[in-house]
Amino acid sequence: MAYRQDGYRVAVIGATGNVGREILSILAERDFPAREVIALASDRSAGQEISFGEDQVLKVQSLETFDFTGTDIALSSPGAKVSAVHAPRAGKAGCVVIDNTSQFRMDPDVPLVVPEVNPEAIAGFRTKGIIANPNCSTIQMVVALKPLHAAFGIRRVVVSTYQSTSGGGKSAMDELFNQTRGIFMNQPWRDHQAKFTKQIAFNAIPHIDVFMDDGATKEEWKMNVETRKILDPKIKVHANCARIPSFIGHAEYINIETEKPIDAESARTVLRAAEGVTVVDHRQDEGYVTPAECAGEDPVYVSRIRDDATVDNGLSFWCVSDNLRKGAALNTVQIAEVLCRDYLDA
Repeated sequence: MAYRQDGYRVAVIGATGNVGREILSILAERDFPAREVIALASDRSAGQEISFGEDQVLKVQSLETFDFTGTDIALSSPGAKVSAVHAPRAGKAGCVVIDNTSQFRMDPDVPLVVPEVNPEAIAGFRTKGIIANPNCSTIQMVVALKPLHAAFGIRRVVVSTYQSTSGGGKSAMDELFNQTRGIFMNQPWRDHQAKFTKQIAFNAIPHIDVFMDDGATKEEWKMNVETRKILDPKIKVHANCARIPSFIGHAEYINIETEKPIDAESARTVLRAAEGVTVVDHRQDEGYVTPAECAGEDPVYVSRIRDDATVDNGLSFWCVSDNLRKGAALNTVQIAEVLCRDYLDA
């Protein structure tokens, strides 16, 4: 299959937010075959100008009044409540929505897609005209798990995440910045509390999203159910999610148990050959990748691969990725690339 020669009309919903701006940047970087790109946001942002590529400027239009007729694809990241209203509206107008919110992820009629893992699921967009982008922490994990599952058969996953404040949006990043500065100015951290339940500067908070009846947070629940929908419903997943005082880049320690025998060297070989994964695993100082180093990068980085001798067929590894890129914007654009190349009429 090939891209349509005259290109595609693309809308970016939530264009003024962190992820929306990143989507626009990546569309330009990857030379996406768009004949027109439209920036959409709320009424209060309408009329603003936003950069697209090195020398183009787009004027933001109102999402509330925009007519999606004639628009091929919408890359959407406006928040779940907004998506609940406007994604179905766009879909009915014949526009395929790739939605980055949590609104449609577990809808059985909406495919949940990571292109390196389950690109074939994209075909399911025809039911509602919507494709869901998974949670940022789930995306990087399943990119690393896919080749291991194919080679060894994963039975169980235990993951502990160390997630940056950008996962909570611009206000969360601002809170980290203002609290950090305030501490050095002898200001109480509560003077700069807006989003987090406890101090985020120089701290770690074992709480992301709301608590559920079983004691898990919704972020932990998402990693469980999304992994099984994307990768394999038989895999058991136990997640522990924490917010740490960094701006960009999520880190995860992942422990797996497999059906077939596995060891660090064989896992390293499999991961080095995997699409979307970069292995940096040297058992020495600086022989691993940290969240600060993955900011602005596309791959999922894997380090600290080692055997887990406490169980049969056990393995642990460290996994980091830029949550705004691969965890959101890049994955969205990659879905759009596959959609245009293989499913929309050339």
